[in-house]
Amino acid sequence: MIPPYINELKLRKIIRDAIHEDLGDGDHSTLSVIPAHQQGKAVLVAKENGIIAGLYVAESIFKELNSQLQIQFFKHDSDPVKQGDNIFEISGKVRDILSAERIVLNVIQRMSGIATATHRLVKEIRPYKTQLLDTRKTTPNLRILEKWAVKLGGGENHRMGLYDMIMLKDNHIDFVGGIKPAINAVKKYLAKSHKSFKIEIETRNLEEVNEVIETGGIETIMLDNMSIEDIKSAVRMIQGKYKTEASGNITEKNIKKVAACGVDYISVGAITHSVKSLDMSLIMKI
Repeated sequence: MIPPYINELKLRKIIRDAIHEDLGDGDHSTLSVIPAHQQGKAVLVAKENGIIAGLYVAESIFKELNSQLQIQFFKHDSDPVKQGDNIFEISGKVRDILSAERIVLNVIQRMSGIATATHRLVKEIRPYKTQLLDTRKTTPNLRILEKWAVKLGGGENHRMGLYDMIMLKDNHIDFVGGIKPAINAVKKYLAKSHKSFKIEIETRNLEEVNEVIETGGIETIMLDNMSIEDIKSAVRMIQGKYKTEASGNITEKNIKKVAACGVDYISVGAITHSVKSLDMSLIMKI
């Protein structure tokens, strides 16, 4: 399923920029040895287990280079794959298949790595009400693809950028002089600008959590880099009046303990900024 922030114009711009970056004035290696009329086939093969993501994008890349290329899918986005699985077969002019090869692999391997890492964490917290969120720690100009991969892995998207919600982090709070002044400044800004945004505020300790509760006027309280005991205490203090999001140094080893504290969300930047790409190869069928 294509998320609402993906449209063909955005996707086409990403693809065209990637093609221009890689091909420049031509794939001279391929042009020098492959006849223009040569037809052929290639198969994308998984070299390790994981969750596949980016197939829709891959097809769009091939079609951008040559709309006559034909692709047959054996897997679909968000499907599990095992080492040795055939994912798709592409057929048509060999020159265009080879020119698209690296761009397609880069996109699918990156998106599949994100989807796989996301899926692992989602499985850990499945017994709980907690949802896994991504962050803005993404590759510049590729955010929509990386957040799409999170969705394909079973996670949820946090804000897309600085423009679609208000999130007061430690630097905002410290600069303005504390929790209450920060929240009051936001309220004045929204009233003056006639805007309406959900408001999330970061807290670093239980004293700040209590100050947010006393001030009110927000939707979500982030519990940043807190111990398990402090997260449990914060959830008890909040009593469901606000959504809660745990963040900071959360890994596959401790995420289940954090979810068991009763938080609504856990955000993990590592699922987009520190993942290993899923290994696969595009193999020509001679």
